[in-house]
This record gives sequence, C-alpha cells and structure tokens, in this order.
Amino acid sequence: MNSGSLGIGLLGLGNVGSGVAQELIKNKELLSERAGINLELRKVLVRDIHKSRFVDVDSDLLTTNWTDVIDDPNVNLIVELIGGETPAKKYVQLALSKAKHVVTANKELIAKHGQELLALAEDTKVNLLFEGSVGGSIPIISALTRDLSANRIDTIRAIINGTSNFILTAMAEQNMDGARALQLAQSLGYAEANPHNDVEGIDASYKLAILATLAFQSKIDPSQVYTEGISTLEAKDFQYARELGYAIKLLAIAKCEMKEIQVRVHPALIPDNHMLAKVVGAFNAVELEGNLLERTLFHGLGAGQGPSTSAVLGDILEIGRRIATQSYPVKFIELEQSPKIIPMNELKTLYYFRLNISDRAGVLAQITKILGDLDISIASVIQKDSDPSTGTAEIVITTHISKEESVQRSLSLLEKLDTVTKVNNVIRIEEILA
Repeated sequence: MNSGSLGIGLLGLGNVGSGVAQELIKNKELLSERAGINLELRKVLVRDIHKSRFVDVDSDLLTTNWTDVIDDPNVNLIVELIGGETPAKKYVQLALSKAKHVVTANKELIAKHGQELLALAEDTKVNLLFEGSVGGSIPIISALTRDLSANRIDTIRAIINGTSNFILTAMAEQNMDGARALQLAQSLGYAEANPHNDVEGIDASYKLAILATLAFQSKIDPSQVYTEGISTLEAKDFQYARELGYAIKLLAIAKCEMKEIQVRVHPALIPDNHMLAKVVGAFNAVELEGNLLERTLFHGLGAGQGPSTSAVLGDILEIGRRIATQSYPVKFIELEQSPKIIPMNELKTLYYFRLNISDRAGVLAQITKILGDLDISIASVIQKDSDPSTGTAEIVITTHISKEESVQRSLSLLEKLDTVTKVNNVIRIEEILA
C-alpha cells in the first residue's frame, strides 16, 4: 500500500452520508487496501453536532462550519452529499479551486453545472467523480465514460427513479391508487417527505440530462428535457394496459440520429415481454443501443442507502488508486455546445387514450372524425365500464404512429365535445423490441 494517506472531508451526514461514514470507519483497513492508499475520514459537516445518529462518528470530526472541512490542509478529498444547487455548488467550486479532489452524488448539480465544474477540475489537475448521481448501484457513468467509449450510442431507455418505479409497481401489482402507493414508499424509506421531484419526473430528467450528455457527447441541459410525471396515472390504466399486453413505466428516453437529439421523461406503455417491463420495486435499469454493443441492459437497485453508498465509495477508491499510482486525472470528453434538440411536438409514436363518454349511438363517430381529421389513425377501440345510472361508458383507444402535435390538438377538441365527459388519460406507447 502507498505510504501516504487520503484525507476525506464529508459534507452531509444524511442517509447516504451516514452510510459512507459508517463504511469508512467500520471497514477502513479493507477499503484502504483496495484503494492502495490509507483512507482517513478527517472532517464531517453537519447541521447539528448533538443530533442522535445511527452511525458513531467521533465528535471531534464533526463541525457545523463548512470552512473547517474545505480549508483543512489535511483534507484532500471532499465528498459532497448535501444535494441541491445551493450551497453545494459553492462548496464544490471552492474545493476544486483549492486543488482538492471531489466525489458527489448530486444529480442536480452535475446536470446543471457539470461541464463548468469538470473544466475547473481539469484546470487544477484534480478528479471530479459522480457515479452516485445516476442509477444507484448501477455503474453507468463509468461505463459511458470508459468501457463503452468506443461506441456510438444511439438510444437510451431508462428507469432511473427508484421511488416512482416502486410506486408504479405497487399500483400495477397491488391495485393501489397513487396516494396509497406513495405512502407505502415513504414508510419504507424509498420516498422523501416531499416527493415532488420524484413523482413529477424532475429527478429522472436531471439523470437523463447527465446520461445523454455523456452518451452523445453534447451538452444537454435539464431544461431541454421534456418532463412529465406519474401523478395522472390511475389503477385503471394499469388494468387496461395489462389487457393490451403492456406495462406502464416512467421512462427516460434519449435518442440521437443524424446529430439531432430527442430527450424526454414521461410515463409510457411498453410491451410486457420487454426486459424494462420486468424492472420492479426500487430497481433501476438503463438500456443502451450502440453501433458495436447493439443492445445492453444495466440493472440494479436505484433507491436506498446501500446502492448510493456503494457508488460513492467506488469513486473514493478510484481516486485513491489514481493518487497511489500517480495517475493524472482522466480528461473529460469535449462536448458539442449547441446540439439540435428535437421539439416534443415533433415526436411520432403510438398513443393510448382513456375517455369517459356518453353511452349512446354516434359518439364514437364524433371522436374518430376528430382524430381522423388530424391524421391520427386508430388501431383499436375497447369499451370498458358502462354506468346505466349516468348513461356513460369508458372507452380505451390505441393509435398507430401519430404526431405529438396532432394528439395534443385532438385533446382540446375532444374535451369540447358534449358527449365526452372527461379525457381521463393519454399515455405514449413505446413499441420496443423484446
């Protein structure tokens, strides 16, 4: 083992921070041996030194002052696990400017400011690693930046939010409504007290922006990712999807064709025999298509303390090895700064409509005329629950390939029909090969 040591400063002692601290303390000798250098936890930034914690950290290491960590000359690796933009960005910038290595699991920070921070790391000749920002236990960042770098990646399809996937699994398998499924996820520690970013697809959009940036070597900002969450889904949608041969997942999809890029996050019906349809609970999966690898699926736990702790520790060990072997930091890829992003309105795919209508003759003709006038071709129509007391029925329509702009226009026209009580849901269908 290298006779030197790597002094670690930890910013944040929450769920993941506690897991990282516990492993660095409990398995210090083993992790140091694997890193090839002595790993020393030297400072930990917390909000409250006196708070009761399940991890036993020496009180002398704890501080509420961030300068005690970043300015400590014996700390040469900062592990940022506080999340969000502020004050995380300031802390990481200062650490890098002082030539300290940085490991982070902060997807929002990397999605919005990754290029700027990586450039700073390159200037000061230190490492900035962020495996924990996407996919939990799945080593997808290192795969894209190293193992698969000889490929031209064309397509990413991913389930990259364990909270929403847990909720959708409970709705599909236990016939739960979304609110009950969310409560279950919170009780098991898979969902935060404020789950907005998870259920509205925002967390997944940050992660997709990172993956697409790396895969397509183009700067993708989270604001360019079309984002739609799972809050409109109902138990009936899962029932009807199953009858049609589909599962419903919150998919993160990125495609690059002829240097034009499409990036979107939204619920989608996918064939129930596809591998992504089998990804359940808090698990994540990333499917890549490329010119050499064809199709490859990465699968692993995406939510919970253990998977993120594993990813963060992996980055710490990697930096330790680079220091022990006196390796220079790996140069980050050059990015296309202004890629052409295809507007969502230009998407062409299949669609699922669920409508409540008046249960009488001629209604379907009105609906098909509206769709037909907008060049939306119907693949199937199924009448479901009828309610004689209200004179209404529910119908499910699937379409052939149609344009997003036309579908959105059709919705406003359908909602104006006196015979359409409600447009309950419209979900895109991804017809991907099993």
